[in-house]
Amino acid sequence: MTGGHVYSPDDPFATAILVIDGRIAWMGDDAGALTYAGDAQDRLHLGGAWVAPAFVDAHVHLTATGLALTGLDLAGAGSMGEALQRLRAAAEVSEGVLVGHGWDETAWPEGRAPTTAEIDACVGARPVYLSRVDVHSALASRALREQVPEAQALDGWSEQDPVARAAHHALREAALASITADQRTRAQRSALASAAARGIASVHENAGPTISGPDDLRGALELGRDARMPEVIGYWGQLHGHATARELGALGAAGDLFVDGSLGSHTACLTSPYADATPATTGASYLSADDVARHVEASTRAGQQAGFHVIGDGASGIVAEGLRTAAARVGADAIRAARHRLEHLEMPSADDIALLADLGVVASVQPAFDAAWGGAMGMYARRLGAPRAATLNPFAPMLASGVMLALGSDAPVTPLDPWGAVRAASWHTHPPHRISVRAAFAAHTRGGRRAARQEASQPGVLTVGSPATYAVWAPGPLVVHAPDGRVAAWSTDPRSGTPPLPDLASGTPRCWRTVRDGVTIFDSGDLP
Repeated sequence: MTGGHVYSPDDPFATAILVIDGRIAWMGDDAGALTYAGDAQDRLHLGGAWVAPAFVDAHVHLTATGLALTGLDLAGAGSMGEALQRLRAAAEVSEGVLVGHGWDETAWPEGRAPTTAEIDACVGARPVYLSRVDVHSALASRALREQVPEAQALDGWSEQDPVARAAHHALREAALASITADQRTRAQRSALASAAARGIASVHENAGPTISGPDDLRGALELGRDARMPEVIGYWGQLHGHATARELGALGAAGDLFVDGSLGSHTACLTSPYADATPATTGASYLSADDVARHVEASTRAGQQAGFHVIGDGASGIVAEGLRTAAARVGADAIRAARHRLEHLEMPSADDIALLADLGVVASVQPAFDAAWGGAMGMYARRLGAPRAATLNPFAPMLASGVMLALGSDAPVTPLDPWGAVRAASWHTHPPHRISVRAAFAAHTRGGRRAARQEASQPGVLTVGSPATYAVWAPGPLVVHAPDGRVAAWSTDPRSGTPPLPDLASGTPRCWRTVRDGVTIFDSGDLP
């Protein structure tokens, strides 16, 4: 390939790449490429396109994402009335259990979610499951509720309002159990195709017994073994589920192993009550510090990664205490070698951050959460009050302390949109938490590889000898991001010797091609 701009630490001025047997054999300028032109089987002129490591989405749910892409998507509904209209229309053209996702009552003028009776008025006797945008509570029709009568006795049950916590898990399992193997495969294929079209060559599937089930994870991992699709790395979120994780081919009993819930559903575990909840509540905690310690200890001894879903400051404190106990039992060096990970980690204290940096724990974070719900008028501020909301998603303090960051979407909670995540991390609604575009891009490429302990086989950078896993982006303005705020934020001065990145202030780059280990997994047809 010649005539492009290659983002590589080996050569900041590279315009050409030679790929042999799925690996990068050489890179340099176009003149140097003439040396190899006679031996090349295929030659491609990039027409000024930008070539860079493919993205890694470090937190996805493929089946749910695919169902949202191909089914009932409520994410864009501007009101409760519009959401009910979409539900009624979907019920008229589908059969069986109706699954939808993405409603957010905090953005609706009605200020509330529909009742069970209002759902039934749209669908009649159809079983319906509609997950909230954070996937920690859901609307359910009477027909679905009647399929799981035991849910009425579980924590989080409500006859007319959304269900949460244990009751939600029971109804979700019943709804997802109705999805056929063919439906599941189509949904997963759709999600992987969407990822590839956005320059993503690897995803981390966060599965678990109450989220998707073992067959779902097996199917996703099988699809990921197809070289023509993005790679799928699996995690199994079950307490002490190490044997199951190993049997399924997961990297560990990690991922969405819930310590708490979500802020939007008032189920994230806080140290002081929510600002807008009546009656007053500090949310929910599903695991104790002892649970965390025993799980981390067993994972470390088994050579597996442990990991937890952590949102609130109360949950962060629980995990920190558990990590300290586990480190005392097996040794800090063993904990560091295991490279455990935490998902979301939105409200860590300064002491928590220092501990995670010391123990080499990865923070798998979703900057799009801040873009969607941060700011003085956002959902976080309503739930917590502005002062507490301003502490959320402290990417810069984590990075400055040495915490490894890996960026993801938590799709379908937020869309598969890696450049959107890079932009959200760099334009955080609370300026002290912003990181550079370069740091965010590294966290969404190399960071995802490190989070899965892949850096030896897939370094996440384009260097000679590394796998040819990259994305080609349409030509556009390229700039060099400055290291800090004391100098101009953007520069095109080539004397810096720093490879440039797309100018995100001028728009979102468009993917022309995504390649995994030398195999094209997406092609827009736009390459010259």
